[in-house]
Amino acid sequence: MPWLDPRRWKLWSLPPVVLAYVVTVVVSATLVTLATAWRTPAEALNWPIFLLLAGGAVVHLEAARGIERIREIGAEGSPHAHMQSVWLFAGVLLLPMPLLVALIVISYTHSWYRVYKRRAVLFRKVFSAATVVLGSATAQLVLGLFPVRAVDVDGPLGLLALVTAGFLYWFINYAFVVTAIFVTNRQNPVRTALGNASDVLIVLASVGLGSGVAIIMTLRPWLTPMLLLTVLALHMGLLLPQFRVAARTDSKTGLVDATFWHDVAERELARARRLVSTVGVLILDLDHFKLINDTYGHLAGDRVLRAVADALRHSVRSYDLVGRFGGEEFAVLLPGVSTDEVRATAERIRFEIASLHIVVTDRLGEQQVVLGLTASVGAAVFPDTATELSPLLLAADDALYQAKNNGRDRVATARVF
Repeated sequence: MPWLDPRRWKLWSLPPVVLAYVVTVVVSATLVTLATAWRTPAEALNWPIFLLLAGGAVVHLEAARGIERIREIGAEGSPHAHMQSVWLFAGVLLLPMPLLVALIVISYTHSWYRVYKRRAVLFRKVFSAATVVLGSATAQLVLGLFPVRAVDVDGPLGLLALVTAGFLYWFINYAFVVTAIFVTNRQNPVRTALGNASDVLIVLASVGLGSGVAIIMTLRPWLTPMLLLTVLALHMGLLLPQFRVAARTDSKTGLVDATFWHDVAERELARARRLVSTVGVLILDLDHFKLINDTYGHLAGDRVLRAVADALRHSVRSYDLVGRFGGEEFAVLLPGVSTDEVRATAERIRFEIASLHIVVTDRLGEQQVVLGLTASVGAAVFPDTATELSPLLLAADDALYQAKNNGRDRVATARVF
């Protein structure tokens, strides 16, 4: 694993000025952590609150990790806004700095393993965590200047303390990250480094929710499970549908459409080049699908397409991307897999489709069961098969036609060059 060998870290490939900047931020966060840990008495460590916030952060991200994986890819080259600040800013208001740093480490470590599957550039995640530590420390320092606790908001002074802390927590983190993106990618427009206004609103909303979490946990701690449910409902109920619309989904299957799939695939290949990793691509076509439309009608055919789409989603990992290319053709993007793993996934998909029993309504309004579906699959792997997306897709498509020409209901793998 490259991230275990310091000599192979991507950090050393940075320009000297950027390297110095990143190291300075991380060292500063480390020194702040050590200084506050040294000065914090043991009796100030609020372990029950820490465990509640850490559990909330982990459960929240675990439930949303599929969509967060795609959102993070889509934010390449600009700040990535996530809703973990709900728990982290609550920690700013409730925890001493040592436990707050532990909460930040748990959140970022969990996301690196579960959302990014250790495929993200490690120093970027360490840098991001360091900026959150510095923003949190600044917010807590300013809170100490007020004669009231922010969680005891009972007047204008408490509200001012809360708003000031929330602004500094966000702004310090945002300013450090934007500066790093700008100095690393000077050729990109400044607006790219600044990110979308909607992403800034996501963080600010998360800070606001974090304030509510902290206040309710202080006054009514037994309502904590309801808080977690509320945060999850807001995340999955509002952000997820909004992102699905932005992702341009296919109306018949709910899968992403070909345009969005291509966009994500391009970014995944760029990421794989940086990480010296791999990306698998599958192109799948249902065999004799026209016969289903001719026999049962097009509405029944649409029902079959939806069932196949569900089978595809359940046959791959949460962060793999399944798209519909049109008609009865689908595509699957598989980051970080070998040729053998791509073929194994393709065979699993083929088996799942063959096992489907789909109840449809035919032209006469009678229920029928469609079974015995088969699919032909073509597989290709970056960079063994090709180093650019277009030739990679062409190779997978050629393998698909090879599977069809050899009798259908089989997997064919593109040649390795």
